[in-house]
Amino acid sequence: MRQRGVASVRRVCGASFAAVVGLWLAPMNGAVAQANPPSPGGAIGLGNRGWSAADTNREASASELEFSARAGGASDYIYRGVTLSDHGPAAGAAFETRFGPLYAGTTVATVKLPTQPAAEFTFAGGIRPKIATIDFDVGVTYFAYPGERLPGETNGINYWEAVIRGDRHIGEQVRIAAGYAWSPNVSNTGAWSQYVAAGVGYDVPGRLLPQNLAVSFTAAAGYSWFGNQAAQLGGFPLPAYLNWQAGVTFTHKAFNLDLRYYDTNLSKENCFVFTGDPNARPGGRVNLVTNPDGLVSNWCGAAFVVKAWFAFN
Repeated sequence: MRQRGVASVRRVCGASFAAVVGLWLAPMNGAVAQANPPSPGGAIGLGNRGWSAADTNREASASELEFSARAGGASDYIYRGVTLSDHGPAAGAAFETRFGPLYAGTTVATVKLPTQPAAEFTFAGGIRPKIATIDFDVGVTYFAYPGERLPGETNGINYWEAVIRGDRHIGEQVRIAAGYAWSPNVSNTGAWSQYVAAGVGYDVPGRLLPQNLAVSFTAAAGYSWFGNQAAQLGGFPLPAYLNWQAGVTFTHKAFNLDLRYYDTNLSKENCFVFTGDPNARPGGRVNLVTNPDGLVSNWCGAAFVVKAWFAFN
């Protein structure tokens, strides 16, 4: 693609930043009565966004109307190794309604993106059936970014995605999960996106822990790849990349604390192409198609995140 300067690149990448299928990693579980041991809140994150229930260490729901809510904060808002808050703190909240295997929910989270939206909102619905020994989740999510001050050439980055994942217990303590997500027009760029991920979790036996405390160790890795963006955005695909994360979640009644490490294999140059980081600096390798000024960004590198939230059923 023939570039029209850094401003054009930033418009392209700004529209692409919130692209990529999936929701941010989000361990979640409801509060448990004090008389019972808490259920581990450390779900296996497969690249789902902030405060949604898509990455939930959940039990099968009965055929009755149920509600859940959660709210908290994090030292950084990261999904698939890429910060959505410029490596600064973020807050979020979620509400979900379930009836048997059916669910619908909404979330809100603070973000700091190149298009400068007021916040990130999601609206999701789907079904979570149990087939044999596997808990499935099949759903659709719409991502909205109201109040964008710099909507760019695409007039905003709102988009929708479809996702399927499966979770399975192996014995009492070990869990595995895998998932796939797809968007036909990720972040309104004209490019399709696909994402595959898998992970594993281990719940520390309750007999080894103090009363009302649960501890879960989880880790996962995923791979994203993309089609070509629209011609007005250059017509080139966003860079494909791997991401991985690992950490531990502590659950005490309704309170959850997660300590987690994130990283990707994106170069600093491709990180700028992917994020449109407005604070990117020169000095990297020049790519005449995607990054003619050789700008580099640290938005995709290694990060350690502390996240705390309250969850209620």
